[in-house]
Amino acid sequence: MDIITQTLGKRPGKIFAVHLSYKSRADQRGRTPKHPSYFFKAPSSLTGSDVVVRPEGTELLGFEGEVAAVIGKEARNVSVEDAWSHVGWITASNDLGLHDMRYADKGSNVRSKSGDGYTPVGPTLLDARELSEDRIGVRTWLDGQLVSDDSTSGMLFSISTMVADLSRLLTLEEGDVILTGVPAGASVAEPGQVIEVEVFDLDRPEVTTGKLRTEVKSGPALAAVGNPPKVDDKQRSDAWGYPVGEEAEKVAQTAPLDSQLRARLENVAVATLSVQLRSRGFNEVSFDGVAPLRPGMKIVGTARTLRYLPYRKDLFDKMGGGFNHQKQAIDSVGEGEVLVMEARRDNTAGTLGDILALRAKMRGAAGVITDGSVRDAAAVADVGIPVFCGGQHPAVLGRRHVPYEHDVTISCGGATVMVGDVIVADDDGAIVIPRPLVEEVVAAAEDQERRETFIAEMVAEGASVDGLYPIKKPEWKTRYEQWLRENPLPSSLRGSN
Repeated sequence: MDIITQTLGKRPGKIFAVHLSYKSRADQRGRTPKHPSYFFKAPSSLTGSDVVVRPEGTELLGFEGEVAAVIGKEARNVSVEDAWSHVGWITASNDLGLHDMRYADKGSNVRSKSGDGYTPVGPTLLDARELSEDRIGVRTWLDGQLVSDDSTSGMLFSISTMVADLSRLLTLEEGDVILTGVPAGASVAEPGQVIEVEVFDLDRPEVTTGKLRTEVKSGPALAAVGNPPKVDDKQRSDAWGYPVGEEAEKVAQTAPLDSQLRARLENVAVATLSVQLRSRGFNEVSFDGVAPLRPGMKIVGTARTLRYLPYRKDLFDKMGGGFNHQKQAIDSVGEGEVLVMEARRDNTAGTLGDILALRAKMRGAAGVITDGSVRDAAAVADVGIPVFCGGQHPAVLGRRHVPYEHDVTISCGGATVMVGDVIVADDDGAIVIPRPLVEEVVAAAEDQERRETFIAEMVAEGASVDGLYPIKKPEWKTRYEQWLRENPLPSSLRGSN
């Protein structure tokens, strides 16, 4: 029997669980809600320290060590200031869930979160009157290894806020439970593993619930009725707390370039990279009609994207003002990233000005490329960030463009650009390299440029290009191999191959 039912002599009538309430978890998820949101768990899921079964044929039993608030006094439409007085007890909880069934109830979590034994609480209750609600610690261990350590001071929303919020519409009764959300560290437990959760007073660590212990065992498969268990790599990534499979590939696609690869790309010409891409069948990778606003500047980085639609009054009225997609893209571009704009090669209005160029520079962007025009061109050039564009024009954005969406696949200067693609630009122009090809293409470009450096030196000494350009004659091949030994690449520019 769980400690709440044992203490009150009755099973709680309602169990609420909060979706996202800790800053550490929000940072992990990449989104921060403005208000708390909730789902129900069945009271029959309550248990104490016990065994929980993961059905055969399923793989993702997630655990979430949390602070549980137990209502001690009926609450209906109470204020935030008064809400804590309606909390009777605090205890430890483990919000277990079978991620294999999450898809089946479209967000309600009925089956994924309400299985028998899926809400362990205890092992003891702490008197809420003796606790400060922002000084409650919670720790979680998996097989004895600490995986989560946080406190209610790290919450986005206080427990009082949750009580007051819920009580606006329904009556919270004695024994009702609020699982107040999980900090970073939630993950998946396998059969044979043990999860432990402890809640304690930060200022008096000896005031503790003790460890709530849950042992995971394998059990019979679910009956073949209704939705079957189902997971994909997105679900696996969400459950484990890190990217898995295809999701890991997506992360790799958008990961920053490592410093060595960036240095190698900076050391080869766009023209050479273009040759190597063309030799592999990639002919449409150049941003046609795009040139540097200030010659002599180079761009190397990963793509972020912004798409403009042709001007239409109703769309611009809706999407052109305020913190629109143009400003969102500029304001979120990161260190070493290149903002690439699709403006349909329309050079009759500006797509970038000096203020936004400055913001991109301050964000650490590697550059901006647009197949439209730049306004305030001299001022943009003076900002110092590399900008490649299709021209200059004094008119503002709204003359021709609607900032419609960002971080989507776009076309710029006739080249398709996906978020995370590698962008390289110099005085010859700009190109896009699909991320999986980068290592191969840069290695081949380095080899090509080394050969051409050797050939240029030989021609400068009076050699004929016959059999030398390209290197075909055996004697030139021998001399080139000797030249390579005498002119090794710096270690910072040597690739893995």
